Amino acid sequence: MPGMLGALWAYRGFIVGSVKREFQSKYRNSLLGAAWTVINPLAMIIVYTVIFSQIMKAKLPGVDTTFAYSIFLCAGILTWGLFAEIVGRAQNTFLENANLLKKLSFPRLCLPVTVVANAGLNFAIIFGLFSAFLVLSGNFPGWPYLALLPLLANLVAFAIGLGITLGVLNVFFRDVGQFFGIFLQFWFWLTPIVYPVSILPERLQPYMNLNPMARLINAFQVILVNGQWPNWYSLWPVAVLAILLCLLGFGLFRRHAGEMVDEL
Repeated sequence: MPGMLGALWAYRGFIVGSVKREFQSKYRNSLLGAAWTVINPLAMIIVYTVIFSQIMKAKLPGVDTTFAYSIFLCAGILTWGLFAEIVGRAQNTFLENANLLKKLSFPRLCLPVTVVANAGLNFAIIFGLFSAFLVLSGNFPGWPYLALLPLLANLVAFAIGLGITLGVLNVFFRDVGQFFGIFLQFWFWLTPIVYPVSILPERLQPYMNLNPMARLINAFQVILVNGQWPNWYSLWPVAVLAILLCLLGFGLFRRHAGEMVDEL
């Protein structure tokens, strides 16, 4: 592990350059250019907040504030988006960069790290705008907001561990990526993102604890909707799972790094 970290640090310029190139290529030949990085997420936040709160008058059970459901929805969708982007791109990163892997000699782990950096940049922009909305609307959660940092670290570790594991398997078994894309859609709707757990039948509610993303998303929602600190004890299984997936992913990668190039 220290050797991997040292290699990544030595190639930090390669990683930063890759992030810059992707960011620039996304808006090349666009009149508004980088302004779209703000316009797109701003439009999404306006839809979720204004449409649901003012036009549809959507309410969240047990919370009697105007923007409660809108904040609940954004808290779930934005963090799920970060998770889905990291996993989705990490599982395909070795296949998408096959030519690069064959022609250049560099630490292969630079690719998933670049995925995390790009996803993190996109998330920082949109979540920054969402946080500004919370402040301006008088719904900022206060000190519990700081709890978002360890939660995001847990989410990213879980996502990259799962993504690298799937990415290695996807090189040898191409059906893995196709199957997981379908599975991710079911996973989204089985996670309380657009609906609160309380509306489910009581006999089904305990089964939500088997879903690691349900625990994480709920923690984000508790902070941002209720302004309360999350139940840390409920999150330790997710942290353990994230560590195990990272160990599995890095282990598979180290064992099959040489064979992967031949399969691409």
